[in-house]
Amino acid sequence: MKALHQKLPSYALLGAATLSLSAAAASSPLQGISQGPFERVSTFYAFENSSVDNEAVAEIVAASEDGMTLLYTSSAEDALGFVNIADPSDPQPAGLLALGGEPTSVAVRGAYALVAVNTSADFIHTSGDLVIIDIATQQIVHTLPLGGQPDSVAVSPDGQYAAVAIENERDEDLGNGEPPQAPAGYLVIVDLVGNDPLQWSTRQVDLVGVPDLYPDDPEPEFVAINVFNVAAVTMQENNHIALVALGSGEVLIDFPCGTVDLTDIDTNENDQIQQTASLAGIPREPDAITWLTPFTLATADEGDLFGGSRGFTTWQPFGGTIFESENSVEHIAASLGHYPESRSENKGTEPEGVTSATYADGTYMFIGCERASIVLVYALEGTGPFGLAAEPRLVQVLPTGVGPEGLLAIPSRDLFVVASEEDSRGDKIRSSLMIYERTGGGSYPSIQSISAPTTGVPIPWGALSGLTAQPGNDAILYAVSDSYYKRSSIHTIDRSQAPASLVESLPIVDSNGVLGNALRRIKFSYPGTDEFVIGDLVNADLTVNLDLEGVAADPATPVAGEVLWVVSEGAGNLSGGSSNPSSRPFESPNLLLKVVRSAAGDSYGIDRVIALPFELAREQQRFGLEGVTVASDGLIYVVIQRAWQGVGDASDRARLGRFNPSTGAWTFALYPLDAPASPAGGWVGLSDLSEVAPGVLAILERDDQGGPDAAIKRVYSVDLTGVTFVAADQGVPPTLTKTLESDLLADGAFAPFAGAIPEKIEGMTILTNGDTLIVNDNDGVDDNSGETRLLTVPSLFR
Repeated sequence: MKALHQKLPSYALLGAATLSLSAAAASSPLQGISQGPFERVSTFYAFENSSVDNEAVAEIVAASEDGMTLLYTSSAEDALGFVNIADPSDPQPAGLLALGGEPTSVAVRGAYALVAVNTSADFIHTSGDLVIIDIATQQIVHTLPLGGQPDSVAVSPDGQYAAVAIENERDEDLGNGEPPQAPAGYLVIVDLVGNDPLQWSTRQVDLVGVPDLYPDDPEPEFVAINVFNVAAVTMQENNHIALVALGSGEVLIDFPCGTVDLTDIDTNENDQIQQTASLAGIPREPDAITWLTPFTLATADEGDLFGGSRGFTTWQPFGGTIFESENSVEHIAASLGHYPESRSENKGTEPEGVTSATYADGTYMFIGCERASIVLVYALEGTGPFGLAAEPRLVQVLPTGVGPEGLLAIPSRDLFVVASEEDSRGDKIRSSLMIYERTGGGSYPSIQSISAPTTGVPIPWGALSGLTAQPGNDAILYAVSDSYYKRSSIHTIDRSQAPASLVESLPIVDSNGVLGNALRRIKFSYPGTDEFVIGDLVNADLTVNLDLEGVAADPATPVAGEVLWVVSEGAGNLSGGSSNPSSRPFESPNLLLKVVRSAAGDSYGIDRVIALPFELAREQQRFGLEGVTVASDGLIYVVIQRAWQGVGDASDRARLGRFNPSTGAWTFALYPLDAPASPAGGWVGLSDLSEVAPGVLAILERDDQGGPDAAIKRVYSVDLTGVTFVAADQGVPPTLTKTLESDLLADGAFAPFAGAIPEKIEGMTILTNGDTLIVNDNDGVDDNSGETRLLTVPSLFR
């Protein structure tokens, strides 16, 4: 029978508030959240069960009944992986079992793991097995044919039943990719009689005719079972849910999942996060489903065929909604720098996973966002319809690996586990299992933004590439983002409380044409550079699109933060002033810019533009200006990331430039780079610099590797006393002597985060008390988990 699809009142998760630039008073999607209940304590890489050179993934994860062993599916290896988590802070590889097909899901019943394995030849000739494995011996003890392509498997709380969703997924490249496509999917019930898997048997539940949209092609996606042995089954493409009594195999009730209307979201992939658009009538198309109580459900409304509702819903058992997240997930991600701009025209953050569990301090619901690489943690408390709190309360956001797929709560051990499936060593991404413990001391995020007073939505940010402290006030930082985003801006961060609060983001504007005029002069100097288009760098509204890689506050400015210096890294190569259109053509020059806050306080205007000397600039390499600092004597220092061998510099030397604002003169010295030390190879370059004391600079040096391949993340100092910098046309510059101040990896600077080492540690500033702050660039959450850490290295230069 079809349920009456009534709708209970839904409640907004986040309310608007009066805003100000005071971090203490400003509104944020995470307002009121301090330390969350969970803290990441370790990361296990899927390749640890085989070889660092292998593609290995962790997708769906389960645990042995004692919670001491994790089991995860690896479709890349057609295997089930085992991890010993007797010590959750130090997980150990425990084996890999070949399955003879693609595992899609795993669940545990007693001493056995039940693994759904796809053995289909193609989309038409579908087949699959439920492989029963003795966890202790890691041996296959029985195989139950399923007759089709399985997707999800679940075991009932009492251990009497398992249920397997047989999706028989559609071929997205067939015709328009829409259902119906034979063969139809169904549900398999496994009767787990006794403790001998050889006695277990299967029954099939026909779901044809159940959904309204494509009744001949149900495509069941995910299954969860409550204490009454009722299986909730999502049929994602059909935007439908069915409740099946496992004892009788009867479909008790089913209902369509309906649509949502979204406001204040980003639907335009234009290299800007602009949460100003609306979508109406978007099908939920849920993926994962979980029982929150014996009578209430929650779905992760990922979207697939026509949908993309960017949120989650909690449900009555008869199909009415209790709570709708609306646009809150998108706003939370934007506030944390985790919003995936490259997915704006698709499904945004893409909530895909959901699970819940009761721990000693209460019941939590976990929402996994595949594209934002975060898990949202909600407390389910109080009383409401069917014993559920009407409005889940956000208590924490957990950073994950790239593409969180499997969520697992282990309340008996106060643990929570996330399996993140993306694995691409060349992109510095490794699939992982991240383990979190309920300690009450969650430390993420490091930075979150407030909601803008003019829009009421979070100030967007990401890809932080430069950092500086306000002179005389270590509580205020300025940061910039690189070219991942258009409309270059200056971000103001208040770190007077934890987490630090991004309270303002002002555009840089070329209101007086200073940049445009400078670019025209440069364009004239380099004929034949067709890819160098001034209109790509200066917009019609006079905002600019630069690749900002460093920012420095001018300490001589009467009003702190009124004048900043920034560097923009050039794009493309030149050789003798000529560009090769077929090989990294020249698109923009390296520039040092002075920007001044407007009288209205709504922008930073470009006051001065300085190019590198022609003798150097005509040999530009794509790796250019990366950091800038203003010394106490008023001189400005910049670093070039790597060697420009076209001007005769050795391959292991990068230039340190010094600019005199009074005379306009550039002079240079050479900085000796460390040799690459990563097993993955790569290069070593410079990221940022800051003055330690008169005549002494700190320099941030890194390799281009992340995670387990990271080898060089270091802070050095150079003493410029007695060093004679030379002009670009006066021969080979002197080589500086550097002193290691901190090997951040060896010194354990990243150890407290228990996650992947970030590749791009990009911004650095030194505080008046000698502490050093370092921030990483999260690449705009593109082939990156989005995790941003504002790292404090205490007393490094005290």
